[in-house]
Amino acid sequence: MKKILLLSDTHSYIGDDILKYAKQVDEVWHAGDIGDLTVTDTIKKVKTLRAVYGNIDNNQARAEFPLHNRFKCEDVDVWITHIGGYPGKYNPNIRDAINNNPPDLFICGHSHILKVIPDKKLNLLHMNPGAIGKHGFHQVRTMLRFIINKKKISDLEVIEFKR
Repeated sequence: MKKILLLSDTHSYIGDDILKYAKQVDEVWHAGDIGDLTVTDTIKKVKTLRAVYGNIDNNQARAEFPLHNRFKCEDVDVWITHIGGYPGKYNPNIRDAINNNPPDLFICGHSHILKVIPDKKLNLLHMNPGAIGKHGFHQVRTMLRFIINKKKISDLEVIEFKR
């Protein structure tokens, strides 16, 4: 069993509000637009981190993190990328790959809009944690916390902060 904290779009912001929750889980996953690598360096000091780079990230972030991160957590096939789209409207750059080999859990960021959507056609769960950083149009900063136990994803929680 693994407890996961999922965040995205920090845009160089890392604060005690995020770290408090990071310390309570087994792994932190970051779906891109990290900004300054102080964010990921700070998270790595407290927990295991899996991350991808986003469209605002510089060459340093792109050298450290991949565009796509596909891995197994427990028995769940996970795919994280920054700009992935949504069920029925996946990014053209990944559409064939996701249709031909769908993961169990598909995660992206970019939109700053929190969404959790089952894709019944591909039999996967799509998650976008919204944005936890302080840069962007969003009025509420959000991230997700959940548990993966073998093949089951459960105890999904939305964590919100005022901007």
